[in-house]
Amino acid sequence: MIVLLPPSETKRPGGDGPALSLDTMSSPALNATRDELVSDLVGLAADRPAARKALGISASQDAEIDRNAVLRTAPTLPAIHRYTGVLYDALDVESLRGAAVSRAQERLTVVSALFGLIRADDRIPAYRLSAGSKLPGRPTLAARWKPALEAVLAGVAQQELVVDLRSGSYAALGKVPGAVTVDVAAEHADGRRTTVSHFNKAHKGRLARALAGTRSDPGDAAAVAAVARRAGMRVERRGNHLTIVVPA
Repeated sequence: MIVLLPPSETKRPGGDGPALSLDTMSSPALNATRDELVSDLVGLAADRPAARKALGISASQDAEIDRNAVLRTAPTLPAIHRYTGVLYDALDVESLRGAAVSRAQERLTVVSALFGLIRADDRIPAYRLSAGSKLPGRPTLAARWKPALEAVLAGVAQQELVVDLRSGSYAALGKVPGAVTVDVAAEHADGRRTTVSHFNKAHKGRLARALAGTRSDPGDAAAVAAVARRAGMRVERRGNHLTIVVPA
């Protein structure tokens, strides 16, 4: 089983690993697009107004541009430790122990706007690029990623069950045939349900933690739902789609 996570805008600074080396990353078929995007961001960093516009940030966030300027020389961290925020706080991979650590390393992946599909232990620098960013004079990130990324994801799906926890903009970078998809719904006292937006990240983080740590190896959506229920989550299944139901 492979769990696809979205990245986060917030990232831990610094790192204790060597500079970025695309040749040592997983999914080498993505390296051409990775290298192009890294070069684009490094070059764009020289024009702060253009970089702010492309990245959707303000002058108070120029430190993000500074990060992009040194992408090729900055220290790295394993991807699963680089990302922070609501989903990653709920995942809390640092607290995993024993065999759960190795299972998390094997199962957890991230689909990044800069690096495409990356494994938990792929070492990356801090950066700023979102799936919706629009680099000047370039096609959309979805157009740039789709051909190579969908081929890689299809290959993964042929070997493993894929549980796709990505948000819509990151799912648009590359679809996965036959993946188990997940949404979160808030149930009101009168039975009405509404979509959970921001806090769906926390519930998906909890599910990712349960899937990373379980001794079982789910082979279908029903088995994924069973893992979630054992972790105390209320889950409904319709085919390959799961809905986590939470109180409003």
